[in-house]
Amino acid sequence: MIGGPRRRAADMSALLAAAAFLTAVNPAAAHSLRELERQLVDREAYLEVVNRPTPAFRLMDPAGKAVSLADFRGKVVVLWFIYAACTDFCPLHTEAVADIQAKVNRTPMRDLVRFVAITTDPERDMPEVLRAYGAAHGLDAANFAILTSGADKAGDTRALAAAFGLKFTPAGGGRQMHGVVTHLIDKSGNVRGRVHGLKFDPVNVVLYLNALTNDRH
Repeated sequence: MIGGPRRRAADMSALLAAAAFLTAVNPAAAHSLRELERQLVDREAYLEVVNRPTPAFRLMDPAGKAVSLADFRGKVVVLWFIYAACTDFCPLHTEAVADIQAKVNRTPMRDLVRFVAITTDPERDMPEVLRAYGAAHGLDAANFAILTSGADKAGDTRALAAAFGLKFTPAGGGRQMHGVVTHLIDKSGNVRGRVHGLKFDPVNVVLYLNALTNDRH
């Protein structure tokens, strides 16, 4: 995803509008994540605010290094499920998340937010496929990870997706039927937001991520 001057100007305008939205919240409410959540729900039709533990996982990255949910404690996490052979929603979903990441990474949040994709097709998504996936869809490797259960545990990540409330159902020809949800996880490891579909405004997600990075509770 390569942005020209017009794209950068549009992003800046959107971020300035977001800043104006934040300053419009009265001083007392500005310290309340719950109040901001209420305002964002009114502003963003595709945001579902929740507060529940994130399903635990222990997976591995393309280099074979073990990665668990606990490794992200203290960071805000944007997590979503994909499979590399998907030709419809997965690439669009990943590119939408890459847009969020680009906005985040132009701010101090770059060091506070991690972007984590999990494949639901570990048999086909071998390490070389996973290593190429992020860059192919515009993700910055600085704070992005892509994880797998490994081919020997082929059903594990589909089971994990189900624990998150998503079904990835094999449909023949390497395809999977599935929904599209972006999960926002706070620094304590709780799912705080579920963004449904692809029509959301990325600036609203950035606003919520900013609030989660500053939440001390």
